[in-house]
Amino acid sequence: MDLRKIKKLIDLLEESNLAELEIKEGEEVVRLSRVPKGAITVAAPPAMHVPAPAVAAPVAAAPAPAEGGEAGSNLPAGHVVKAPMVGTFYASASPGAAAFVKVGQQVKAGETLGIIEAMKMFNQIEADVGGTVQAILVDNGQPVEFDQPMFVIA
Repeated sequence: MDLRKIKKLIDLLEESNLAELEIKEGEEVVRLSRVPKGAITVAAPPAMHVPAPAVAAPVAAAPAPAEGGEAGSNLPAGHVVKAPMVGTFYASASPGAAAFVKVGQQVKAGETLGIIEAMKMFNQIEADVGGTVQAILVDNGQPVEFDQPMFVIA
């Protein structure tokens, strides 16, 4: 595949709202993906992939508190860590493993709070600030929306 085609693919990816693009021509494969600022992608073994539950009900329910302003009044005081992307939240690195954080645990800025799986890519969600985890607002395996509150750190 020549460089001009690859540049056109990069432009296509930048102009669209796609997170990843993979093109195969014969034996050549080109994969382009966007990684949100601050996110770390982790290659995951197939055993770690858990199919997402049906999205219809959670998607309808998730935006309502954020739009109604009710979620803000019910949250404990502190810094709210929000989802940087749409995907499925996982509290631990693998099924059966201990959760990255628990309520009441001290965390440092940059420490992993959880993982969001988006398009079979596992992105670590890190604490923006140090402090004590006051609340975990999402359940393991739950679909999350962009900008949805996930953790409160004080």
